[in-house]
Amino acid sequence: MAVTLEQAQRVGYTCLKALLRFAFMVANNVVAISSYVLYLIVLQPLRILDSKSFWYIEGVLFKWLLAMVSSWGWWAGYTVMEWGDDVKAVSEDEAMVLVNHQATGDVCTLMMCLQDKGTVVRQMMWLMDHIFKYTNFGIVSLIHGDFFIRQGRTHRDQQLVLLKEHLEKYYRSRNRKWIVLFPEGGFLRKRRETSQAFAKKNNLPFLKHLSLFHSNGLENVLKRMEKKNESKFYMLGKKSKSKGLQWVIDTTIAYPKAEPIDIQTWILGYRQPTVTHVHYRIFPVKDVPAEPEALTNWLYQRFVEKEDLLTHFYETGRMIP
Repeated sequence: MAVTLEQAQRVGYTCLKALLRFAFMVANNVVAISSYVLYLIVLQPLRILDSKSFWYIEGVLFKWLLAMVSSWGWWAGYTVMEWGDDVKAVSEDEAMVLVNHQATGDVCTLMMCLQDKGTVVRQMMWLMDHIFKYTNFGIVSLIHGDFFIRQGRTHRDQQLVLLKEHLEKYYRSRNRKWIVLFPEGGFLRKRRETSQAFAKKNNLPFLKHLSLFHSNGLENVLKRMEKKNESKFYMLGKKSKSKGLQWVIDTTIAYPKAEPIDIQTWILGYRQPTVTHVHYRIFPVKDVPAEPEALTNWLYQRFVEKEDLLTHFYETGRMIP
């Protein structure tokens, strides 16, 4: 089929725009990330003298960097519509955020959503696929104290041990409050078929828009974050009080036509402007079972609800029935 002049111009404009965006992103990353690293190197004496102030400054710089990434999406016309509970109301409490995982762009979407949620971005810890360690943002996440998970059965036991050690070393010492976790352990497109086969074989929920999760990592996070109310611990070198983990925030990301945005699209901006929908549901941690089998069943229930939510969205374009 012959290509019209108008179509050729549109393709040419898209390619030129993507090239210009890519050049800007490279320059943006070189300046911003280098500045972040250099500032923290210069401030190392402050880390020794007053670690609380050091990590406060680091958190502010981290939030600015995430705002930079968010701006790339806004610039390309990738916006977000939020539904459900008001998570800003619990932004100063300790919370675990459980998110469905479809593509690398999920992280960018959350960066955009959480910018206006109080101190969340400054004091959050990400648990994400190890592939992000090798992106432009990897050095920033390493310094901030995020945890990179290697997927696969061969790595699972070792990763659980490393996760436990990581939380004990970095979570409270850096005054972290929110942990973002992707329970599915990988992207939907890679896991859907094996997940559905496993569900059929073991009489588990059959999911089309999600994959089944790993609850072991979630158990570890819950145990590390939980504290008795008003319990005392040493944070940043000073005796302090914490109410411990108070909330679990079930977060569902939905893309129009079930077409997720990946990091390449986020950077190059060649996809037409689109609105990503994000739904929140907040659960008090006291309502989340601690016993492994009960916790797994509780998570299955949440995933069935998320499946219904996504099905309704793809049929109607709304996240609320």
